[in-house]
Amino acid sequence: MPRTDGPHGRHSLAHSQSTDSLAGLPTHPRSARLPSTPLRAAPSRPHEEDPLASDIPSQRLDPKSEPTLVGLHRFNEADPGAAEEALLACCGSHRWALRLTAHRPYPDIDSLLAAASEASYDLRPADLAEALADESWMPQPLLGMRAPGSQAAHTALRAAHAAYEARFGHVFVVCLEGIAPEEMLDTVLSSVRTRLANDPDEERLVAADELRRIALTRLEHLVATHTEAGAR
Repeated sequence: MPRTDGPHGRHSLAHSQSTDSLAGLPTHPRSARLPSTPLRAAPSRPHEEDPLASDIPSQRLDPKSEPTLVGLHRFNEADPGAAEEALLACCGSHRWALRLTAHRPYPDIDSLLAAASEASYDLRPADLAEALADESWMPQPLLGMRAPGSQAAHTALRAAHAAYEARFGHVFVVCLEGIAPEEMLDTVLSSVRTRLANDPDEERLVAADELRRIALTRLEHLVATHTEAGAR
């Protein structure tokens, strides 16, 4: 797996992932930015099944209350291909991205996050595997390796990551939103060691929930711009 020296593949350190807004998406192999200029329609791709079957209600904007956040407005108005690619920067499951794209427009960020959370809970094993594989291929160092700490602590963390990947077959993911930089290394090391004791089924559930939290944080950053839409 290509990585720089040693958060993990795609840096599950959610708050430092820097998905600041639609105009500043992180670099992603399958994800393009949503520019401020009009978007051209992306070519559609065939799918073997309907990925949109869910209990998520289709969202509709009240015509009397246009969204006040530029980022959310642009996300709602983007063509489906561009919206899907932007969402893949938040979670690498195509089914997750397609569902959220199909249920636009969202009247507010809370509605978008609620739909994203529900879609995350509905990920099938194959969807989860796809998302975890996507995390593995991002050219970022191992989770926690950029955090301050002693050489011995970094060596221990690198060994813990290797043991985790050998046991479970994918990179370690954990949401570190709200964790102070000086606490990250110890937090990640403790979490990896604790979760190494899980059996594969238990760890799959834990990893899925961490991916859900990471995706929500990235998604909130993606549409978070507090300029009035009418001021464009």
